[in-house]
Amino acid sequence: MKYSLPKSERLHAEKSIKELFEKGSSFFLYPFKIMFWVGEGLEGTPNQVLFSVSKKKIKKATERNYIKRRLKEAYRLNKSLLPPAGLLIGFVFVGEVKLSFGEIEPKIKSGLQKLPNELSKNLGKHDSKN
Repeated sequence: MKYSLPKSERLHAEKSIKELFEKGSSFFLYPFKIMFWVGEGLEGTPNQVLFSVSKKKIKKATERNYIKRRLKEAYRLNKSLLPPAGLLIGFVFVGEVKLSFGEIEPKIKSGLQKLPNELSKNLGKHDSKN
């Protein structure tokens, strides 16, 4: 298992980000809103992830960057919990206080463990509509 987070695993394309926010589903796991979407034509590619911290909630840029660095590190260490299914994932921090790595990592872990269940629920809803 490679514990890296190369650019190919980071969600940076504007079109993909737009699709995630418009077409994706989400669930809350305080202090995160976790958004996800199975990208069309992305099967077999690595999962891509986005980290966002609200400027409205965390005023200082240094504190926002601190949280984003902790989020990336926690994801990087625990990304093996997800199957490589071409998912687009967004972690939106909705908390109002700066958290340490010890507080963030368990939440990221439980979010990554909950994601396959939410994904299967969501796919079931879309299958029943067709």
